[in-house]
Amino acid sequence: MRELRRKVLIPVFQLSEITVESDPSAIRRDIKKGMGREALSYFLRFAIEAESNIGFNYNLFPVVLDRYSVPWHLGTLHILSKLEGEPNPNMTTFQSRADDLGAYKEWLDQHDNPDELLFDFPKVKLRRPTYRYRGFIQQQIYAQEISPSTAKRRMSSVVSFYRWLIENKFFEPEHSPWEEKTFQLVFKNTAGFSISKPVTSTDLAIRTPKSEDPFEGTIQDGGKLRPLTKSEQQVVVEAANALGNTEMYLIQLFMLLTGARIQTACTLRVRHFTQETVKFSKALGGDGDVFKLKAGPGTGIDTKGDRNGVLQVPRALYEALYTYALSARARRRREKSSGGDHTNQYLFLTQQGSPYYLAKAEALRFDPDLERRHHKVGGTVRQFIKDHMIPYLRQHHDPNFHYRIHDLIASFGMNMTDIQLGVVEKGIITLHKARMNVKDLMWHQSSATTDRYLDHRKQMEAVYAAINGYGEQVQAWIQGAMRTLHDNE
Repeated sequence: MRELRRKVLIPVFQLSEITVESDPSAIRRDIKKGMGREALSYFLRFAIEAESNIGFNYNLFPVVLDRYSVPWHLGTLHILSKLEGEPNPNMTTFQSRADDLGAYKEWLDQHDNPDELLFDFPKVKLRRPTYRYRGFIQQQIYAQEISPSTAKRRMSSVVSFYRWLIENKFFEPEHSPWEEKTFQLVFKNTAGFSISKPVTSTDLAIRTPKSEDPFEGTIQDGGKLRPLTKSEQQVVVEAANALGNTEMYLIQLFMLLTGARIQTACTLRVRHFTQETVKFSKALGGDGDVFKLKAGPGTGIDTKGDRNGVLQVPRALYEALYTYALSARARRRREKSSGGDHTNQYLFLTQQGSPYYLAKAEALRFDPDLERRHHKVGGTVRQFIKDHMIPYLRQHHDPNFHYRIHDLIASFGMNMTDIQLGVVEKGIITLHKARMNVKDLMWHQSSATTDRYLDHRKQMEAVYAAINGYGEQVQAWIQGAMRTLHDNE
């Protein structure tokens, strides 16, 4: 099935209502004549003033579309109702939900009488649209048209949509859209205490068996990350330098040397690297001096989960960023930005003066004059890797070379793990201390995540040792079989 446009983003959305000309708050809107339509005028007023910065004023609001690119009112109303309950909504999340609902509407529109199908819940379970759609997206998984994670999210969005329809009396299904069960989910918090939480699940949930590849060489750390080997890190840095894009080079280098995520690296500010007096400290467990950079709420630097922490920036990297911040290239970009050239400006900006990643505080702030058409969430960096880094690396080093931006975080983690284990071998610190150092450097909330880094190298060495030994055994078997064949001729 050909994928169609499932949503459109409105740069500035302000909930309004029709009013009369005499209303002091009335705003006139004129619709020109065209396409068989007569010209007309009407008056509206905003439900909430833009200056109030209270709900129903949004930037980049997603409108769900049907397969004919016509706004789907029920899907869009659902998105709006969910936004109503969020004081600080992440619009990227709601845009994903809109895309999910657009995919569902696209599926409905392929059938005769899609409006009837939407509310048709007969006695036979497998004829209900929720179960039919679940079967459809499972087929998409098998055909590798969508990933299991996308399928799970889409099904979850559809369940949320129907819950909203039923709760708000849009319809009363003849039979239930799904079967529910509640169970207790037990997990440990960061302090190691067990916590039990009731969780409600439906029989529509997409379940896919986990396929663990021991040769994949990944670590589960907020997703599957592949630590690059030392030689791979070297060629990535060389490639970034050779391609001549200073910002792409420095962003990736910052992530590799500090373990920062992309939203952190891209929300660094000029003032962080133009201080007149800079204090350097000894690196944690390693050689050299570092600049300890505070990141998180209140610092101007975004972090995952709004966590506060400290990044250890090597002296050489700090000096490189200092030089860049004061360079004519960086100044030209700041001069093109909407905020102009000032010390609280983003350190890294595009050639047009736009941020690579919009800080959360700015994304949440309603801007009636917004001219953006999409959120800045590091897409330019990822696209640069796809369009330039990977082709260069495959041409000059390995035709199968691959990496993703956050693999640099895992690479930093393994580098720090190796340093810490080396110090342990020298008898300077204990293994427990090394473990805590890596945990602090990686900003891990759980020690279990840190242990994956400590175990990773041993695991990979064991796997390859096993396969090499097995390979030798297989070779001996084959040679024996060939000798037998020769003797019998």
